Amino acid sequence: MSQPGVPPAPGRTPAWRYAIGMFGTSIPINMIKGSMILFYVDILGLDVRAYGVVMVVYAVIDALDNPVLGHLSDRTRTRFGRRRPWLLVGAPMLTACMIAFFSAPSSLEGAGLLIWFAVFAILCEAFDSMLNANYGALLPELYPRERDRAVANGLRQGFQLVALVISLAVTPVLTTQVFGTEDSTEGFRTTAVIYGVVALAVIVFMALGARENPRYSTREQPMLLRSVWSIVRNRLFWTVGLTGACYGIAMALVLAGIQLYVRYSLGLPVGNALYLQGVVILITAGGLVAWTRVVARRGALWAWRVAFMVLAAGFAALFFAGDLVTAIAAGVVVGAGWSGMLATNDLIVARVLDADAARNGEHREGLFLSAFGFFGRLNGVVTGLALTSLGVFFGYNSGDDPGGDPGLAFRVYLCVYPFALTAIGAVAARFVSVPVETPPEAAVPEGPPPPGDPAGEPAVERPR
Repeated sequence: MSQPGVPPAPGRTPAWRYAIGMFGTSIPINMIKGSMILFYVDILGLDVRAYGVVMVVYAVIDALDNPVLGHLSDRTRTRFGRRRPWLLVGAPMLTACMIAFFSAPSSLEGAGLLIWFAVFAILCEAFDSMLNANYGALLPELYPRERDRAVANGLRQGFQLVALVISLAVTPVLTTQVFGTEDSTEGFRTTAVIYGVVALAVIVFMALGARENPRYSTREQPMLLRSVWSIVRNRLFWTVGLTGACYGIAMALVLAGIQLYVRYSLGLPVGNALYLQGVVILITAGGLVAWTRVVARRGALWAWRVAFMVLAAGFAALFFAGDLVTAIAAGVVVGAGWSGMLATNDLIVARVLDADAARNGEHREGLFLSAFGFFGRLNGVVTGLALTSLGVFFGYNSGDDPGGDPGLAFRVYLCVYPFALTAIGAVAARFVSVPVETPPEAAVPEGPPPPGDPAGEPAVERPR
């Protein structure tokens, strides 16, 4: 029987209705990350050293504002829920900033171009963080059982891959052939407008259909400093966060550099990135079904560890590719590993969120995911430093000053750096243990643990 004063749980949100939101959140940010180097460095001539500085600054700002955004979401109390208002506000703001990002006046150069890039890169990332903190927080709330959660996560990752096909593989064709040319910016602006409108419509559709559980927002509002202190003292926050960051940073490097890898390392027009990225994404999408079954049989932790190893092997193979055919062959392995990470990484994080809620009596998924996002914010620092290193080691400073061997430069950027990161992640994952699956009835805890209860030490799933 329900307790007096506790709102009844809402009807179940269809998995596809929640999952389709990933399509909308993925299109804008992946177009931005996948095209920013080509747009600003190679076409507009922004120096890679200036680019690297902006990436470091924006990563620091983003690391600071993420916990605040997540905390504000956890404390939100409206009749529309905690997460939906933020999704409905963040979607149009991200759309507007993305369009502005790819609408830099052609007359800008030097400091003016740098300021335009910095302002809109930071704003885009801030609104993307707002959307993803709230969207991600809905997964453990809407689907408390890991089996249901794995299905919903598999569907949303499938929608993300469809978005990636469009925002990464199709974008080079639209920007350089359909709406523009290899050396112009008009195609980027037109494509950004189309993607922005589509993303806005999808996010609004998802948000209006998400049935948040009112029981999660009737308890005492969590306090920021106390919650942050509790999170940073949680050992799992550091072990899972840092290990997952090895995967996240590696893929950020790939998304940022794939078009220039095709141009310089394979010696092909940028439009050929469509074939390489398309095959990788198709393999990744197809693999989600297989990996979801592996999770059901062997558990998320085991599958997570195997996926790390497969992904590292794919990057090693990609380094030796000499043409589009061999690059696609290596991309098949990359896609298989990437699929495994998509199917498992969020499930590992969700286990940590469940244990925290059951242990502390507070649902602070927004803050916890934003805190995990701190490790994701390292993406900007590392990608900026990695690109800057190409100028130091290979003389690549911009499209106007590519150095003596830009092909090797981007082979290192796209293959060697990601291989090193995923190899480290594969080793670290062997030493990570995560909490056992939390029963659904524990998802709405009665209160904080009694004094003397060993907080921070949940039961864990050991290596099998």
